[in-house]
Amino acid sequence: MLKAYQNYILLVKGLSDNTREAYLRDVSRFLEYINEKGLSPADVTLETLHEYTLLLTEMGISPRSVLRSHSALRSFFRFLVMDGYLQADPTELLESPKIGRRLPEVLTLQEVDDLLAAIDMSQPFGQRDRAVIEMLYSCGLRVSELCNLCLSHLYLEDDFLRVTGKGDKQRLVPISPRAKLELERWFEDRKEILPREGEEDFVFLSHLRRQRLSRITVFHNLKLYARAAGITKTISPHTLRHTFATHLLEGGANLRAIQAMLGHESIATTEIYTHIDRSYLRKQILEHFPRNMQ
Repeated sequence: MLKAYQNYILLVKGLSDNTREAYLRDVSRFLEYINEKGLSPADVTLETLHEYTLLLTEMGISPRSVLRSHSALRSFFRFLVMDGYLQADPTELLESPKIGRRLPEVLTLQEVDDLLAAIDMSQPFGQRDRAVIEMLYSCGLRVSELCNLCLSHLYLEDDFLRVTGKGDKQRLVPISPRAKLELERWFEDRKEILPREGEEDFVFLSHLRRQRLSRITVFHNLKLYARAAGITKTISPHTLRHTFATHLLEGGANLRAIQAMLGHESIATTEIYTHIDRSYLRKQILEHFPRNMQ
């Protein structure tokens, strides 16, 4: 049953690798829970789901993780009904926890420059990491999109990249002159690396492993550079993506254009940046409006 569901979310739903892995973990954890209670999926009721939700909450699982678990279980039970394993879906009346929308951390342009300046350019990976940070920031890429970016997906003469996002959906993203310059400088250093078989087409490579750069490496290095730059905000590669979108909005970009650049399926996802922009404007008014300086 779980194997059939795994094939379904891979071949039919086209979920991203990370989402698939998270859903399978959540469903497997639930199946272990009901197995310990001597139940099968056919025995699951709304009360069973409520008891499981309460257990997750008592274990200190965050509301966001509980929400994802509910999404996984809804997907799983809908599949079971659709494929004829079950007659009814017990998740139909399941209510998920409400989560307040938390505004993501955003860097100033000066902090982005400080981050780049903190990189030790005497190290063999220095130019690579400059290109990585610049690409995350000025192209608004997800870290997985950056790590999986291929040479064959670059159209530098036309100043575009072909990016594969969530659900294997592709989009064209413009590349800024600064990011293009950092990328071309990295290509000079990249010539010194002999990629492993099957890794030849990836843009960003690890010097030691000679294969595509991992998401963990990008996370780790960014934390080190932030600390060296004296940036006290909690940042991740996604912070640079949020910063890209916010700076675009502050510069007057259309929300639909930002949606296309980020690869958001729904405009509602992009609208979070309008909230960031309002808070930014309020801060500017409080700091610089004459009436507030008396």
